[in-house]
Amino acid sequence: MATKTAYPFRVEPQEVDFSLRITLAALGGNILNIAGIDAHSKGFGVDALNKDNFSWVLSRIAFEFDYRPAEYADYEISTWISDYGRMLSTRNFELTDRSGVRFGRVVSQWCMLDLTKRTAVDLRAVAESHNEAIVDVPSPAEKPCKVPAPATEPVLTHRVAYTDIDFNRHVNTMRYIELMLDVLPIERFAEERPLRLDINFLKEARYGDTLSVAIEERPAQTLVEIRNDGGAAVCRGAFEWR
Repeated sequence: MATKTAYPFRVEPQEVDFSLRITLAALGGNILNIAGIDAHSKGFGVDALNKDNFSWVLSRIAFEFDYRPAEYADYEISTWISDYGRMLSTRNFELTDRSGVRFGRVVSQWCMLDLTKRTAVDLRAVAESHNEAIVDVPSPAEKPCKVPAPATEPVLTHRVAYTDIDFNRHVNTMRYIELMLDVLPIERFAEERPLRLDINFLKEARYGDTLSVAIEERPAQTLVEIRNDGGAAVCRGAFEWR
């Protein structure tokens, strides 16, 4: 029977911000790297899918962090797949500190992309390997929510360059998150409050595109939207400090 897989980490100096706590982008990057490593170890990683010209693409993700660990702190990320349907696979993560306290919960939903047609693939194509990887443990948090659009004009523009793109030749997931963080008030990172962040990935952004970022502060949450040259939303995020 499949079980959760755990991976050890330490907060390195290059991962912290001025508060000497790990950045949200560094935490997110480590979490997504584990998704790729774990999928590879179970036989359905990007390397295996690429043989059929397929790849994994993140559709939605929800992060919940009670706090951000300090520099040099040890922590552990465990991951497992709890379910999959025709179009989406649910991969979960828990983050635990050295004393065994769980400080992070993440739920992600992935689709398989046909790299030639740029369309989603029916996940029954990998049903056999997925069935063997399913862990009978529910997600540790609510699944990612649909994020509404902010009713505001952009405050930041960015032209997609070489360092923004990943192996699928579209903008790297963490680059979207970094752009969202860059429009938040810096005071948000000086205080330590529990956070939930829901992100919806709507369209691909590719090399040479010019992206614009809009932000709207609401009473209960902060909405951020990244738009392409034509004004269409490519990614939306909702920050909720608790």
